[in-house]
Amino acid sequence: MKRAIPVLVLSVAGLIPLWRYAPSHETGSSPAPAQVAAPASTPSVSSSGGTTTTVVSGSLVDTEKGPVRVEVTFDGDEIASVRMLRQPDHPQTTAAVPRLIEETLQAQSADIDTVSGATITSDGYRESLQAALDAKG
Repeated sequence: MKRAIPVLVLSVAGLIPLWRYAPSHETGSSPAPAQVAAPASTPSVSSSGGTTTTVVSGSLVDTEKGPVRVEVTFDGDEIASVRMLRQPDHPQTTAAVPRLIEETLQAQSADIDTVSGATITSDGYRESLQAALDAKG
């Protein structure tokens, strides 16, 4: 009886992490496709000194890790800046966002590489970015 109680307590303590574990998706299966929850916003245009600045929000993309939405600022036809309005609260996402924005500014399009370790967020970012580019026209 002296050994039964510690064995039972340690067994339960060892099983708790197993019960709490929630995999994002099974190995070998493809993740569920991202679904768009809201359309891109209409462009907001301001003009000063001959330069036209347009700010467009991309669509809200619901991913496995959480919602993703970008806001793109155009200086004329050039992408001047990109800002994340919504992003998953995930360490890989936090690390990936600066790389995604940097690549967008270099490519001047949504044709950018996926960030390793943040595939789902990268896909949602590209989809929201493309919606913002399409909304600008």
